[in-house]
Amino acid sequence: MFSDHERCFRAVQARDARFDGVFYTAVRTTGIYCRPSCPAVTPKPGNVTFHATAASAQEAGYRACRRCRPDTTPGSPEWNVRADAVGRAMRLIGDGVVEREGVDGLAGRLGYSARHVTRMLTDELGAGPLALARSNRAHAARVLIETTDMPMSDITFAAGFASIRQFNDSVRQTYALTPTQMRGRRRGTPTGRVTVRLAVRQPFHATALLDFLAAHILPGVETVDVTTYARVLRLPHGLGVMALTLHDDHVDCELELADLRDTAVAIGRARRMLDLDADPVAIDTVLAADPVLHDLVAAAPGLRVPSHVDGFEVAVRTIVGQQVSVAGANTVLGRHVPTRGTPVDFALAASFGLTHAFPTPEAFAGADHTDMGMPHARARTIVDLARAVATGELELDAGGDRDAVRQQLLAMRGIGPWTADYVVMRALAHPDVLLTTDLVLRRELDRRGIRAADTERWRPWRSYAGMHLWRATSAFERTPS
Repeated sequence: MFSDHERCFRAVQARDARFDGVFYTAVRTTGIYCRPSCPAVTPKPGNVTFHATAASAQEAGYRACRRCRPDTTPGSPEWNVRADAVGRAMRLIGDGVVEREGVDGLAGRLGYSARHVTRMLTDELGAGPLALARSNRAHAARVLIETTDMPMSDITFAAGFASIRQFNDSVRQTYALTPTQMRGRRRGTPTGRVTVRLAVRQPFHATALLDFLAAHILPGVETVDVTTYARVLRLPHGLGVMALTLHDDHVDCELELADLRDTAVAIGRARRMLDLDADPVAIDTVLAADPVLHDLVAAAPGLRVPSHVDGFEVAVRTIVGQQVSVAGANTVLGRHVPTRGTPVDFALAASFGLTHAFPTPEAFAGADHTDMGMPHARARTIVDLARAVATGELELDAGGDRDAVRQQLLAMRGIGPWTADYVVMRALAHPDVLLTTDLVLRRELDRRGIRAADTERWRPWRSYAGMHLWRATSAFERTPS
């Protein structure tokens, strides 16, 4: 539970939506938990406790409020920033590691024992990894119940539950409704695809996100169509396609998956790629306090730093993009997508002209570097990277240790600080990377008279400062893929 009761209660009194997802309000007299901005009558201070996660409130015996639906809030921005074991654990749990590998697998990735990981999460968040994963499964189940006509038995396993009884108990405990009752309350007409509305913290600069994504499109794998970004996904249980339509106040996410067990993972990766869990008010406040950045922030409030759905893909694209234009890099990779990538046969993919998933590490690991259509040194770097990822020596997923990954990348031949920093910023969603070795950014810093020491005051949001400076130079087309 949160110890700063007075501060949290002030946010609840103000119905401050900025704190939605940051903490949850549990009301003893009603047995429910809410988001801070819940429009219901504010409870008395003595009747509430505050929890860092929905799982913590559920473990304490509370059910989700049916009015404010706290499980649909953006995630806590804290997990974007923190690089410690708890922050990495939360990112990995959100990516479905507990469902696939169990608590032992999670602990192994973090380098601790399962007991120690459970203790760390319980002490800080009020819930262990199993409870956190169970809460995520209940949310995934709700999405499937309300948006598809799948039989409940199929939803059980698609959401990651081990048995129908566990599924029924979790849904009933979380929502105080049976799955059948929940399906009867849904609105709209369900389809064979999964469609979900992604919550967004305000302000949200959707246009800037689309501009960046449109400037870095790899044909066949991804596309931008007016306000929709669509791409092929490589997920734990198979391939899939997602189409993200960006609005000023939310994002519509449409998914077509080979295996619906990947629903929660796909949604999590979509949120991470669009940086939807960021705290734009906190970021803009810090950056706008600097006179050099004030006008840029005022012109583009809520600017996000796009991450990526596949760390290996962004690393390969960054290496290929060294010292060439984005168009040139995509031309080179465009020859590899149909030959090394995986063909897809989804109706949603066909509607956007998507044909392949990006090649796997294994597809590049055995390649002949002399026959890859690029400088041999660069090709050798890609082959070395692919082998390291394929063998598990290098982890470019959501829970990777950012500092350790950077050092591993720098130790590889052909990878310098610019490449390593860009990969860490996009593949691992690092919020505090300033690419001072980028030529375009360096010229912009010099033009504005900004010294390296001056950028320290932008911490921990230097990635966002760099994005503002890039946008000011209209240089999206010159940044790497």
